[in-house]
Amino acid sequence: MTVRETPTRQAPKREMSDAPMAERRPPTVCQALHGLGVGGAEVLAVRLAERLGSSIRFVFVCLDELGTLGESLRGEGFPVHVLHRRPGLDWSCSRRFREVLKSERVNLIHAHQYTPFLQAALSRLGRSAPPILFTEHGRHHPDHPGLKRRLANRLLLRPRDRVVAVGEAVRMALIRNEGLPAKRVDVIYNGIPIERFDRPFSPEERADARREMGVGPDDLALIQVARLDYLKDHATALRALRRLADRLPRSRLVLVGEGPEEPAIRALTAELGLEGRVRMLGSRKDVPRLLAAADLALLTSISEGIPLTLIEAMAAGLPVVSTDVGGVAEVVVDQRTGLLAPSGGDSALADAIAALADDPEARRRMGALGRERARQFFSDQRMHAEYHKYYEVMINA
Repeated sequence: MTVRETPTRQAPKREMSDAPMAERRPPTVCQALHGLGVGGAEVLAVRLAERLGSSIRFVFVCLDELGTLGESLRGEGFPVHVLHRRPGLDWSCSRRFREVLKSERVNLIHAHQYTPFLQAALSRLGRSAPPILFTEHGRHHPDHPGLKRRLANRLLLRPRDRVVAVGEAVRMALIRNEGLPAKRVDVIYNGIPIERFDRPFSPEERADARREMGVGPDDLALIQVARLDYLKDHATALRALRRLADRLPRSRLVLVGEGPEEPAIRALTAELGLEGRVRMLGSRKDVPRLLAAADLALLTSISEGIPLTLIEAMAAGLPVVSTDVGGVAEVVVDQRTGLLAPSGGDSALADAIAALADDPEARRRMGALGRERARQFFSDQRMHAEYHKYYEVMINA
């Protein structure tokens, strides 16, 4: 896979308009998602609402479940509707979606992932309805062309709709596998609030966090921040750690996240005899503090878009060891800000971890370069500005 030194494709500025949004009342943008648990797409949607909420009214539609972030949003006063979608093509869900659009006087739908886009598009069949901004955050694995979805996309995508991919690899998958015209798919790179990672932590604070993580002062702390989902392939992380038992007996793996794979991960941890070397912290709100206490960031996914967790790790000054899947190589520059290995390659991942464990200077250098790269290309200010331009153009078209 060719590694890009810098992200190259940005949203086409020539198509953007400087027209102001409606002045009589704030326009309403409906963020549509599967649910509002803690994940990359969900966090992006929430941060957009928080950052742009002074000029735009945001409402949320969850197709399946409310989730932790949804509960917090309701507590903050945001309207959050849960549609309780049934498996398959649920026309009653589309009807309920249409009722929300009408009652909330929605001007624009921002659909995150394909199924929310599909349900949003079905909700407006046979009637005039808001345009849809469809953001694709990642791809399922395996990712193959589908004739039904190609036909559906041609029928459902309207002229005012726009499609955004979070990286170039995702963009190419939408063109190749979904049959979307290349000229209709742009890229807005994921971004994070860089300022959250600027605060320096004292040696005492770092030591406290390491004790909480079950990591001693002389241990090598590997941290993997990711939803406990099969796509993140935590099993490969555990097997890599098992391979390091003799070479790096003081290596420790800290897992941050929640999800359906937790029982399987705990079972494999016990099967491999890693109970004393793996710590599962669940969902956390102090990720910058935990990253500051770690030595190396790990990601073992079999499929990715543009992983926010790797951007966060780089912003915190950590070197990265990751599988080379999806848009990872658009974030991590192999041999410069981290080391990349094949998907499922626990042996190669173990070798990469060992190489960095034996070279503190390389860890320091990669961490510094990663911090600089995160600030240059992956700030949420840049991302929010790009989405705001899309909102303005589509609402006023």
